[in-house]
Amino acid sequence: MAGAELRVGVIGTGRWAKMAHLPGWTRDPRVDVVAVCDVDAAVAEEAAGMFGVREHTTDHRRVLERDDIDVIDVVTGDRGHFELTMAGLEAGKHVLVEKPVAHDFRDTLRARDLAASKGLKTKVGFTFRYSPAIRYMKELIDEGWVGTPYIYNAYEQNSQWIDPQTPLRQVPADVDQNRIRVSSLEGYGAPVIDLGHWFMDDDLTSVVGVLRNFVPERVIRETGLMQRANIDDGDIFIGEFSRGAICSVQSSFVTVGNYPGIEVRVYGSEGALIARLIEEFGVMETLKGAKPDAVEFVDIDVPTRLFPPGMDVHEPWPRLYYSNLTANFVDEILDGGEKNEGGFGDGAWVQEVINAVEVSHHERGWVQLPLER
Repeated sequence: MAGAELRVGVIGTGRWAKMAHLPGWTRDPRVDVVAVCDVDAAVAEEAAGMFGVREHTTDHRRVLERDDIDVIDVVTGDRGHFELTMAGLEAGKHVLVEKPVAHDFRDTLRARDLAASKGLKTKVGFTFRYSPAIRYMKELIDEGWVGTPYIYNAYEQNSQWIDPQTPLRQVPADVDQNRIRVSSLEGYGAPVIDLGHWFMDDDLTSVVGVLRNFVPERVIRETGLMQRANIDDGDIFIGEFSRGAICSVQSSFVTVGNYPGIEVRVYGSEGALIARLIEEFGVMETLKGAKPDAVEFVDIDVPTRLFPPGMDVHEPWPRLYYSNLTANFVDEILDGGEKNEGGFGDGAWVQEVINAVEVSHHERGWVQLPLER
């Protein structure tokens, strides 16, 4: 794109890249997507054709080695996230990566520190930070609309894999049958854990939680076979913040509900706010509030300025939210200042909570934060 200020290379061009990432990048006049990469040549070629990208390849090194690329966007399966992220940073690129950056928060801290040492910006695909309703909810909280925050409740629920015949991508073929592994909590709980940290502007000091495998036998995408999947497809934890607030978080991909299935609530001394990011009857999100002297929750209008240009609540949510996410990242990079919301520091905080909840489940008790570095 002539006159573009940032040049982007996207590694991984499957369903989510085509639904969210590529539409976000390509609608921004400041951005030129110059190359896409996927291990499947046909998938890479299809994405390039759909979004008018000049180069497509199956070799991620061709993208990383290009001098004319400023930003690497990693949209692969999660086992490739950390290696590609580190390679992108080593190559001097700003990096956007889908969650998790790494399964161990300590590795995410390594990536954060490497980026800082090179003066690079980072961003994790915490999609729901960039919902217009969520961004307005954050503004209201910061302005004191709820007073002192007391309680944060969060849910990410949908029925994406309630049918065992729907191939599940989160489970490797070599899953440990003797020890349940995190799946829903990491893939579905992570975004609302992030929102709790952002809304409450505080750190958790302790958590206790439980992981549950409700549908033990299901089709696994890697093998195409029905097999035992010892992963959490539902979970709940509670936590304590350092300034006295408390939270509860629940996630599952086997509960009845529509995409993306997000509901977050903040209750405080002066009011309460509830945002629902659930596609219902063509509307993608709602924001409601109540006050001590008006306890029925009523609709709150979200300012037009928080929507991507030309979009409203009827826009499909992946494009609606990701257009804000990519635009936010472009703003941060071009500004060159210190601002870097939803970066690897936030990603490490979220992953540390996930790691702590997993320990809590196996040890059957409260776990203190921070964990040992």
